[in-house]
Amino acid sequence: MAAFSAVKIPPPQFTTVRSSSQRPGSSPAHFAHSPSAFNSISFGSAKSVRSRPLFAVSSDVVSSDKTKPASSSASNPAVTREVALELYEDMVLGRAFEDMCAQMYYRGKMFGFVHLYNGQEAVSTGFIKLLNQSDKVVSTYRDHVHALSKGVPSREVMAELFGKATGCCRGQGGSMHMFSAAHNVLGGFAFIGEGIPVATGAAFSAKYHHEVLKQSKPEGLDVTLAFFGDGTCNNGQFFECLNMAQLWKLPIIFVVENNLWAIGMSHLRATSDPEIWKKGPAFGMPGVHVDGMDVLKVREVAQEAIARARRGEGPTLVECETYRFRGHSLADPDELRKPDEKAHYAARDPIIALKKYIIEHGLASESELKSIDKKIDDVVEDAVEFADSSPLPPRTQLLENVFADPKGFGIGPDGKYRCEDPLFTQGTAQV
Repeated sequence: MAAFSAVKIPPPQFTTVRSSSQRPGSSPAHFAHSPSAFNSISFGSAKSVRSRPLFAVSSDVVSSDKTKPASSSASNPAVTREVALELYEDMVLGRAFEDMCAQMYYRGKMFGFVHLYNGQEAVSTGFIKLLNQSDKVVSTYRDHVHALSKGVPSREVMAELFGKATGCCRGQGGSMHMFSAAHNVLGGFAFIGEGIPVATGAAFSAKYHHEVLKQSKPEGLDVTLAFFGDGTCNNGQFFECLNMAQLWKLPIIFVVENNLWAIGMSHLRATSDPEIWKKGPAFGMPGVHVDGMDVLKVREVAQEAIARARRGEGPTLVECETYRFRGHSLADPDELRKPDEKAHYAARDPIIALKKYIIEHGLASESELKSIDKKIDDVVEDAVEFADSSPLPPRTQLLENVFADPKGFGIGPDGKYRCEDPLFTQGTAQV
């Protein structure tokens, strides 16, 4: 069965309701196993209720088709050696980079809120490494690894985190606002959901250039990925953009990184129907649930979603069930999530899983993977040294990118910044 196939998912006639106190590690109905796991949710005691069959477009993670052959075997791996090593290197880079960010934050090299991506690497790598250079990525405040996967150099990302002039935003964006026009990273967004309309606009632009301006490309439409979390999926702009994207068949994939927690709010407590993927079919687009801790499964779903978008067949909503291994931010003591829940997902570390797959399928030896680990350690160390030795932004940069024409306000006829004029703060300077 292809990654996208219309399947009928018949849940049992009677299904046990999971209470809000139950967690993925303890409940008999695991979140990752089937959409039917969330057919009925209540906050009271467990009871039996009658359920109706679900009709969906789904990945094999939630398929009830038991006749589907395995995606790979020891003699027939799902990916080539080159692809496997590319995926491994990108995931290791993301993990090592974020671990270094934690060190630098606690050493006082970074300021403000810093949100790390540890544990979610399979989602970024599985999707972004399939993109072309001209494809767009719109991220959230947890954006460092998305930028790295899209090709923004580690030096530029680290320097931005240090607030230095050599950063990808010249030190003015910081942790939550990674942007790179050269790599088509359209920004990290601090407020949840605010990137979704930007991504939808980018997808509209791609379709407009393709169909109206006749600037078509042999490979098809440019694709936009909109990343956001489970906490965003109850916000109005999410639904508005799903409707608009499907109405106009825009080349966009809505990627939900469902790590089960919106800061300290459990997804199960905050959402009337926790199966986010079902919101796709409600608007007429495919809705897919995939194991976000398995980069190969994510990649399989991403391949078809991106191909659909390039062909002009419209958007896809993909819910990736994943888990962050650290608190919401480095200021979060992470005391709300239960130890058994964290241990359950830590045992499914996506990098360890891919490493095991590569070795078992003979795609590379352990020594080859260790050499990649060493290479990435050197890259991250170099990024820190570069960022630490880079200059701070000059004061004259303060009013740049604020006004469309800085000379009309911020810079005087003599070329000097008006804020340098002692009379400026007195309100008597000639403006």
